[in-house]
Amino acid sequence: MSKKALVVDDEKAIVKGIKFSLEQDDIVVDCAYDGQEALDMARAGEYDIILLDVMLPKLTGFEVCQQIREFSNVPIIMLTAKGDDLDKILGLEYGADDYITKPFNILEVKARIKAIIRRAGRSNTGVEKVMTFGNLKLNEEYRRVYIKDQEINVTSREYELLELLASTPGKTYTRDELLEAIWGSDYPGDARTVDVHIRRLREKLEPNPSEPRYVRTKWGAGYYFQA
Repeated sequence: MSKKALVVDDEKAIVKGIKFSLEQDDIVVDCAYDGQEALDMARAGEYDIILLDVMLPKLTGFEVCQQIREFSNVPIIMLTAKGDDLDKILGLEYGADDYITKPFNILEVKARIKAIIRRAGRSNTGVEKVMTFGNLKLNEEYRRVYIKDQEINVTSREYELLELLASTPGKTYTRDELLEAIWGSDYPGDARTVDVHIRRLREKLEPNPSEPRYVRTKWGAGYYFQA
């Protein structure tokens, strides 16, 4: 079955170019040109990935991303201005999985999209593989997280980060090791990306994020999972 993408940018030439390129790889592409239109389409449709510009009319990309996260964990890649680190960090804070800076190489965009879709689209075998730690449960087959049997809405990157840490309780990973394991060795971001995702995970999982029960910090070394 073909994958489906939503491409959002107020520059129609950019949307047209991305749409044409993705369609060459049999990806079905819907297009939106302002934030409100993008949000409406995300609510109405099922997408495998959303490519979302930061600067949009009506609603900003940050606002769209934040509101989508209230009802969906669809992977979101933000398009940010070149060299604007604040936009990158804000995008991750609002729930984006990745970011690409403009101007970009369309081959890089396609590679990032394919990688995220591949990781998020593991086929279901019908066999539940579950990790349980007290009130926390990870369903590895369906990539879902539960606290006290209540599902927690996490992004694909947040899930992958938590799954890696939980699969080796007590093992400390440096930020660079986590960055390479989850985002890949060619990822242009830095270790702050890991810090943002760890903070978001704690806010979602921990009753008191400043005193985490599960995702712990080993000062001067990195992060580890406490079983």
